[in-house]
This record gives sequence, C-alpha cells and structure tokens, in this order.
Amino acid sequence: MENLLFSLNVTLPIFLLMVLGYVFNKLGIIDEKAASWMNKFVFKIALPVLVFKDLASQDFAGTWDGKFVLFCFFVTAVSIAVISLISGFIVKERSKRGEFIQGAYRSSAALLGIAFIHNIYGEMSSGMGPLMILGSVPLYNIFAVIILMVTAEETDDNEKNEQAKDKKQLIKSTLIGIIKNPIIIGIMIGMIWSIVHIPQPKIFASLVDNLARLATPLGLMAMGAAFDVKKALNEMKPAFIASFIKLFVLVMIFMPIAVKLGFSGEQLIAILVMLGSATTVSCYIMAKSMGHEGTLSSSIVMLTTFGCSFSLTFWLFILKSLGLV
Repeated sequence: MENLLFSLNVTLPIFLLMVLGYVFNKLGIIDEKAASWMNKFVFKIALPVLVFKDLASQDFAGTWDGKFVLFCFFVTAVSIAVISLISGFIVKERSKRGEFIQGAYRSSAALLGIAFIHNIYGEMSSGMGPLMILGSVPLYNIFAVIILMVTAEETDDNEKNEQAKDKKQLIKSTLIGIIKNPIIIGIMIGMIWSIVHIPQPKIFASLVDNLARLATPLGLMAMGAAFDVKKALNEMKPAFIASFIKLFVLVMIFMPIAVKLGFSGEQLIAILVMLGSATTVSCYIMAKSMGHEGTLSSSIVMLTTFGCSFSLTFWLFILKSLGLV
C-alpha cells in the first residue's frame, strides 16, 4: 500500500496537470495560440535547460559502472529497433507511426526515475539513476529526432521537391536537424559540464533551476489544452498497444536478462524505471514541434502516466517478492 501511495503521489499530479490544461482550454484561459507558444518555449528553452540541469549536476566519474551503462544503452537501442519494426504492422499512417514508436520506448527517466530511486534508498542511493539516464536518455532524444524527422508529414513545398532529393541530401538534412535540436544541445552541454566539473555560481544555478522547473508544468498543461477527446478516441487502439508495450512488455523481456547478468538492488530499480515508467511528456512537445499532430502522443502520455502508478507498484512487488531489491 505504501508503494502504491508513493507511485500515485508521483504520477497523479502529473496527470492532473494535463487535466487542468484541458479545463483551462475549455474555460478560454489557454487557447490554441497560447498552447502553441507554451510548447515552443518548453521545447526550445525549458526542456533543454532541464536536461542540462539533470546531467550537469551528476558525478558520472565518481559513480561510474560501465557494465550497467552499456546494458542501459543496448537495451534502449534494441527496444527502439524492435518497436520501429513492429510499428508498421500496427500504425499505417507514417506521421502517426513516428509518434507510436517514441511513445512506446521513451520513459520519464529524469522526472520519475530519480524520485522513485531516492524514495526507496534515500541517502543510501549509489547513483544508479544518473548512470541509467546517461545510458538511455541521449539515445531517447537522438532517435526521437531521427524518427520524427523521417516520419513527419511532407509540406507542399517538400512534396514538389521530393523527387529532386537524393539520399545524401536527406541524410544531410537529418543530421543538421539532430545537431540543431535544442534537447540534443542541452544533453551535450550537460555531459561536458559534468565531466569537466565546471562550477556553477549560485546565481547561475538558481536561474537554471527556475527555468528547468517551468518545463514540466507548462508542457503538461499545454498538452492538456491541445488534447482533443474526439481525435484521441480514434487513436485509442495504437495508444493502448504502445502503453502496454511501455508499461509491461519491455519489462517482461529485459528484466530477466538484467537479473541473469547479476544486476540487483538499486540497479534493478533504475532499469525498471527505464523500461516501465510513464512515457515522458517531451514526446508530445517534440512531436508537435516537428510537424506531427500530437494526438497519439498525448494519448499515450496520459494512459501511461495514469497506468504506471499501478504497473510500477506491481513490478516492485514482484522484485521484492523474489528478494531482488
């Protein structure tokens, strides 16, 4: 019951912020233009700052576990590859396929992961959360940019020039898009900042913290304000499939492998968060910012956010019952 209450306390406020955004939209407080501005601000400023803050403040050198980081890296890569392969059988529309793929693999590692681990281990935490973030989050974002760019709907101008493009030009434009992506930039700067141990003056740290705090509430309320119930009902089948993959299938496949490789305790909790926590709200923000409709993304985020309160508790109960944590 304690674990259930913890999970509910972590995830339900996130879910309720989306509901609040939806209510504000119906009351005329956050209209479509305001929601679009909020998405743009979160994608270009607040979210990159949040990623930078999470990475820059971690001591990767002091808590390094190469085997664990490589496991997180390869599991993330395999998950993305497998979900990408099966997505063609589930979602026929190309732009929605991109939303399905990233919604089924991208966890809220930074938002839920650290809090979940600290709640269980407190001050005894050995830093597996940041290492899990290092092994998975850069791949989350890099592949999300690639997938969303490749599956985005073509504009009229692009359609006219499509035949004139060759593969080299497509690769070039994709690489430029990745390099210029604000979230990727935030990740790279944060990792360099941590490795070099650049000090953060109090004024700078406070500014970064204040900007980072805006990412989650603004992003969630913007998503709720733009949520269209009628469109979402049409996307329920792929949303439920993606949510089931996110909360259950990935854990069922990779957790036994993690146990066989000798991981235990905090390592398994970090892996559980990586595999089975709610889909991050940045999925919706990135999808909207890169030319996708976003309805499927928001549906997956809402379903997994509500569902992981119970699924994480279920998996934690299993791990405790087996004496693994």
